[in-house]
Amino acid sequence: MSESPVFDKVIKNVRVVRPNQQSVDLLDLGIKDGKFAEISPEISPDQTKDVFDAKNLLGFPGVVDAHMHIGIYQPLDQDAVTESKAAAMGGVTTSLNYIRTGQYYLNKGGFYRDFFPEVLALSEGNFFIDYSYHIAPISSKHIDEMQLLFDEYGVSSFKIFMFYGGYGLHGLSDQQNLFLMINKEERYDVAHFEFIMRGLTRMMEQYPEARDYISLSLHCEIAEILNAYTKIVERDSQLTGLHAYSAARPPHSEGLAICIASYLAHETNCLNINLLHLSSQKAIAAALTMQTAFPHINFRREVTVGHLLLDVDTPNGTWAKVNPPIRPRADVEYLWQAVLNRQVDWIVSDHACCSAEQKVSAKNPNNIWLAKSGFGGTEYLLSGVFSEGSKRGMSYNHMAELLCWNPAQRFGLLEKGDIAVGYDADLVLLDPNETFVVRAVESESQQGYTPFEGVELTGRVKSTFLRGNLICDKGQVLGSPSGRYLKRPY
Repeated sequence: MSESPVFDKVIKNVRVVRPNQQSVDLLDLGIKDGKFAEISPEISPDQTKDVFDAKNLLGFPGVVDAHMHIGIYQPLDQDAVTESKAAAMGGVTTSLNYIRTGQYYLNKGGFYRDFFPEVLALSEGNFFIDYSYHIAPISSKHIDEMQLLFDEYGVSSFKIFMFYGGYGLHGLSDQQNLFLMINKEERYDVAHFEFIMRGLTRMMEQYPEARDYISLSLHCEIAEILNAYTKIVERDSQLTGLHAYSAARPPHSEGLAICIASYLAHETNCLNINLLHLSSQKAIAAALTMQTAFPHINFRREVTVGHLLLDVDTPNGTWAKVNPPIRPRADVEYLWQAVLNRQVDWIVSDHACCSAEQKVSAKNPNNIWLAKSGFGGTEYLLSGVFSEGSKRGMSYNHMAELLCWNPAQRFGLLEKGDIAVGYDADLVLLDPNETFVVRAVESESQQGYTPFEGVELTGRVKSTFLRGNLICDKGQVLGSPSGRYLKRPY
């Protein structure tokens, strides 16, 4: 080897899966200063001080999990450690986390100028993967803070929870202002959503060079529909478990919310809209109808691995309570068809670690109404999509687009999402032939259970690299947290 090696590391014999390509090619990857520096069929080991043999495994770009919740049910600094370990196990190298003021998370109201620095302080040194945050403007004063969040912290994506104004996080509630920690005179309603959109439009006009990366995400459900149907379903003793919860938050509530949000985007000229965790045929159909009605709006459509792998008959029942609900099998298959038709832009985990003790009632563990909403699953994102997608004829390159490239581009992570010279050397090696059964006990997550328990998946993550450093190998997370906060556009 020469005195000055060309590369810090060479990963040899990788079957490289790139987005926006048609092939999978056997290549060597040269890494320098945390970036891919050379990609070619043969790189001499003499050019590096560190060689890693990928042994012809598939190599995907590090997964960008664009929808996670860190610190919602557990202290943020503790949650960041364990849940980013779980992410690394599954090949996720970048975590985009939704956060807001109010109950849960830091359990604080007030200004983001005070709140968000505390979030960053609790995050620093605790993530094993790179990370960033989406922020929800909850009170009217937060709308004026969006520019500050963009200028000082590189936050370019924001969120609206459409049902929060009149329905609880886990079920019926009449304590919304207390839950959101806003003044009793304030309303978290459609008018507030409109003003958020107008604020985003002003930002896009003020920062034309960044306008493609400034976006608004929406959880689309209508509180009035949820309230009415929950009361009906709770009186029906024949409906229980996930069947009941799906009926209480019916798919047409999603569809109606999508139509309202889309018209508001048109009215306010808020051009970049992300429709989150679409769970049903009616939600997808509404989203596609709105795209036709408002072609000038740059819509993006998201689904979760939970809604693609689970249905209302899953034997894990209450553990799978989530918003919007897990749906019947017909909706699951419709979502898959939308994925295959390229009508879905990215797939995420919506990871929200909720410990078993918090998740279900100890006295009545099968009561869906007493269970909390949300569960973790980032560690099964790539394997889940790979396993079920492969059965349906989905190409590996398409998987890389949905899991890596598309979310990175939308959210301004311009050095993530591809295996190409100049990009961060984030890489996940996957054995396409290894079949395994999901067991919560094997996960680094502190959750302690998983609604995916017992599901058999084919396609197992073997190694995960973050900026060229091996952070997980054969299911073992290595070293100490080295994740960086990503200001966007990055």
